[in-house]
Parts: sequence; structure tokens; C-alpha cells
Amino acid sequence: MKVYMIPKPYSVEEKAGEFLLPWDGVITVDNSCGESYFYACLLKQEIRESVGFSLDILAQETEHTAVFMGLNPEGEWENGKEEYLLEVTQRKIRLTAPCGAGLIMGMQTLRQIIRQAKAVIPCMRVRDYPQIANRGYYLDVTRGRIPKLTELKKLVEKLSFYKINQLQIYIEHSFLFPGLSEVWRDDTPLTAEDILELERHCRKHHIDLVPSLSSFGHLYKVLRTRTFRHLGEFPQMADEPFGFVDRMLHHTLNVSKEEALTFAKEMIDRYMTLFSSRYFNLCADETFDLGKGESKELAGEKGTRRLYLDFVRELCNHVVSRGKIPMFWGDIIRSFPEAVSELPKETICLNWGYDANEGPEATQAFARSGIRQYTCPGVNGWNHLIPRIRDSYENIRRMCSYALTYGAEGVLNTDWGDYGHINHPDFSTAGMIYGAAFSWRGETLPFEEISRQISLLEYGDRSESLITLLAGLPEQGFGWRQAVNYLEKGNADKEMFEKTAECLEEIRRAAGELCRILPEIDSSGRERAAAYLIGMRGMELLALTGSFVGEKEFGTKGAQEVSKGVLAQRLEEWFYDYKALWRSTSRESELYRIQNVVYWYADLLRGADGSQINNNKQIGKNL
Repeated sequence: MKVYMIPKPYSVEEKAGEFLLPWDGVITVDNSCGESYFYACLLKQEIRESVGFSLDILAQETEHTAVFMGLNPEGEWENGKEEYLLEVTQRKIRLTAPCGAGLIMGMQTLRQIIRQAKAVIPCMRVRDYPQIANRGYYLDVTRGRIPKLTELKKLVEKLSFYKINQLQIYIEHSFLFPGLSEVWRDDTPLTAEDILELERHCRKHHIDLVPSLSSFGHLYKVLRTRTFRHLGEFPQMADEPFGFVDRMLHHTLNVSKEEALTFAKEMIDRYMTLFSSRYFNLCADETFDLGKGESKELAGEKGTRRLYLDFVRELCNHVVSRGKIPMFWGDIIRSFPEAVSELPKETICLNWGYDANEGPEATQAFARSGIRQYTCPGVNGWNHLIPRIRDSYENIRRMCSYALTYGAEGVLNTDWGDYGHINHPDFSTAGMIYGAAFSWRGETLPFEEISRQISLLEYGDRSESLITLLAGLPEQGFGWRQAVNYLEKGNADKEMFEKTAECLEEIRRAAGELCRILPEIDSSGRERAAAYLIGMRGMELLALTGSFVGEKEFGTKGAQEVSKGVLAQRLEEWFYDYKALWRSTSRESELYRIQNVVYWYADLLRGADGSQINNNKQIGKNL
């Protein structure tokens, strides 16, 4: 039987025969590894769920041992960290590693095999270790969606399953800082207990939970408060109405105020105490306002680059003084990479680039500068109801290969939440697994092959077609980002409305194909796969709404299948289901802001539909 293993191991030697997992067998663990019992429990749970029976766990080999898990530090290991040897013979399964990190990596591979082969496991010899030491996932829990703690724990378990060993959660204002209630009072923030519990869960699964905190740019809610607005480049913007667009473009600390630096250091110190990680990501990205407002005069004297570098250096030195390794996003310093020589030698530059055709130039430049770096691709879900899966594959494939070619210390795959984090968290799974697969050894599989593997292993899809189907969804002319920009800024481009009919046809075709393959998906994955139908419905309704906007702005004739009033009602009915899906995984967080956008369009449609308005008036009289 052919079984898939993600990431692809370094060496798989197939052997003749098969091992029949006995219902009365036992799992034997070597107690010299403190974590071995926990790993054995994960394996036991996998066997129970995949095969149907439960194996006891012992600390001594017997004639009934079906699986042995233990350390062999004296073995001939090539890598030493996260390396393992998995041997399946006709008599038993034997998993050994030089340390606990390798043991859990091998156990996850064994879980993947059992999930597919069930109780009839083909004989093989798997030897494996990573080439890229740090393989991370970065989740935005600030700009729209804050997951429930239970869901964050599930994410940790999935990351470990695919051998990812770092997790960062992005915080601007969504942590309950004591004394800063004005910042988080209208949100549902994570608490210190949440972080401590999440870190404990991460450690059990061999994942380093790295703190990540905005400390320079992207301080939108902080700098809109009465207490802290004076620390921003444009204090007067604090009184502007909320905007998804403006949140992405403004709100940088005013470096000409010493108080701004003190504030940033205090936030770092408060947050740092919750984590055992030796890293701290101070972000410092997209400081668009720097030198344009309150610090304009100082920028005229020193230059904007100098202002940026001096502030980042102060923050990095502060992190180093606390015994931690500073990380920061490299988008600003990318234009003058030679300046990294002024930063502490410990500093790691997070070199991000999210285009499908992202080139190696930035990675090359940082490599020449001598700074430590991670390459940082993305799952391409931000601003979309359903991520652009094929684009994410290509971007992640490239950035992982650059990491290996130019000696990066790690890969950090990102899942951002621009414009409200509208996409369901589970929809980022394919992109997350691409990052896990390609960052392990820098080796990539063709899109169709890795997508087939993900469809079967992650969703139990026997047709192996789910991910390829989803990747075929069209790029919308009028999607979520366009809807937000039109509402907040009045921005509209005639070309975006001209392919509505074609877009609708492709969305509906994909929805039909998904319904047809649902019977091929195991019950454990069917509900997750069906959730994509809600995303597709939202895409369809946005496209129809875009037809109306195009007619209003440019006189274009799109797909106008129903009256505007009926379309408004369908938007509201769809959003009822969307809210239920959101609440199944996430706190309320900023769901109300997404609701405001959807209902604004519903009202706009009704206001343009005179017959619907008259009908509503008549209904009111009857009531």
C-alpha cells in the first residue's frame, strides 16, 4: 500500500511484507526520555481513532510489544536534533532517536502512516532529519479574529503533526495588558492565563511559542486612545472613524518623543515575562507614517532611515539586555540592508515576501549583509474568503528554497488578518502544510502531487482532489478587499466588474464539484470540507453585489439575476451562517466590524431598489 508522509522523509526504504497491528499488543516506551509517555499517548489515541482498538502503554518490552519508542543517543546519527529512525518489520515497529525532539518527529510520521494504512502497515525503514532548523507558523490574532484557546491548542497539535517547531501569534492590542483597558475594552482579548496555558501545550508538542508584539508601527488602537494618542505621528487621526484601510496604513510611534521609546520597552517587558522562548519578535514593520507627522522636523535633520534604525536598534538592544534574541520584520531595512551592521549581532531579520513570483533578491541582499534571517512566505488568505491556494504554493515553494540556498536559519510561514481576517482559520490549512513540507528539507513536490497528499492525509479525501478543486477558484473582480475599499474610500476600478459572469460560473462549478466529492471524504473531514461552501456562497454574493456597484459607478452590465432587495436578503441570510462558522472557532473579537460591512451593502442594495422599499413599507403597515 502506498502511504503519504508529509514532510517527505530523507530516506524511505520499502521492505517486503507487512505488519499486522495486533489488537492485544502494547506500546513500550523508554522512560529515559521524559516526554516518551506523552508521545505514546498521542500514538495510542491515533490508533484508537484510525483502527478502532486501544493499546496499553508499558515501560518494558515484552512479547506483546507492537511498538517500541526509545532513545539511542549512541547511534550513528547525522543531524542529532529532530532525527529519527523508524523501522517496520513483520514482527513489530521500532522507533528510535538521539533525543526527545527526534522521538516526537518519528512518532508523527508513524501516526501519518497508521492514519492511512490502519492496522495493515507496510514494512519499511524510514530515516529522517530536517535541513532547516527553525520551521515556524505565524498567526495574526489581532486584526479581526481572535481564536478560542481550544482552537489555538488544536492548531498547535496540527503544527506538531506536520513537524513545525515554532509558533508566533501576532499581537497589537488583543492581549489584556493590565492598566490598558482603554486599548482592549471593546475586544475579547487573550489573557495571561491563555498565553501560559498555550505555551505549556506548545512545549509538550515540541513547539517554541515565540512572543510577537507590535512596538513601532501598526499601533492603531493604542494610538487612537485618549491616553496614548500623543505618542503617535498623527495624533489628530485618533478622532477619525474606524477604517480597515486606515488601520493598515497609519499609526506609527513618534520617535522624537522619549516617552514613545519608554512605552514600547515597557510593553515588551510586560509581555516577555509570559514566555520561556529565547526569542522576541518586536515587529517594527510598515512604519509608513515615520517622519511625516510629529517627527517631520527631526527627519529633516537626520533622515527617515536614521530615525528608523536608531529606534529599532534601541529596541533590539533592550531585548538583548533581557537575555533574549530580537527578531524584526525586514520590509523597511530591505532598501538599505548594509545598515544591519549597526544592530546587535544576535538580531534576526524576518525577510517577508508574499508574491507568487517572489524573487531571491532580498534574501541574497540580507545574506550578503551578514545578518541572521528567516525567509517568510504566506498562506495568501488575507482579504479573501477562501485563500489563493495556488499562489500560496508557489510563494512558499520559492521562499523555502531561498532559505536553503542562502543559509537562512529558518522559515516563518505567515497567516495575516488584514481587513478583518474574514477567511475561516481552517481554510489556511493547505498553505500551512505547504510551509511544513517545504521547510523540512527545502525539497518541493509538484503542486498536484502535494495537493493530492494533503487532500487524503488531512481531510480523508479518497478522491484526493479537494485541494486542487479549491485552488481552481477564480480571482474575484469584486471581492472582500474591493468591497471594503469601496465602502471606506469610494475606490472602484471599472475592470473589476467586467468579469462577474465568468467569475460566478467558476464559483458555482466549484461548489457543485465539492458537493459531488463530499461522499468520498471521511466523516472526520467532511464537515471541514463542507465549510468551504459557505466561503463560496460569500464569494458568489459579493460578485453579484459588485455587479450592482459596477452599474452604479460605470454603467457596466453584469450578472443581475435577482432584484437588489432579494440580493440584500441573501447577503443577510448568508451572514447568519457565516457568524455561526466564526463562533465555532473564534471569540467575538471584531465580528461586528465585518457585520457592519455586510449590512452596509444590504442597506445600499435596498436603498437602490424602489420596489423593495415600497414592499417593506406595506409590510410595516400590515404589522
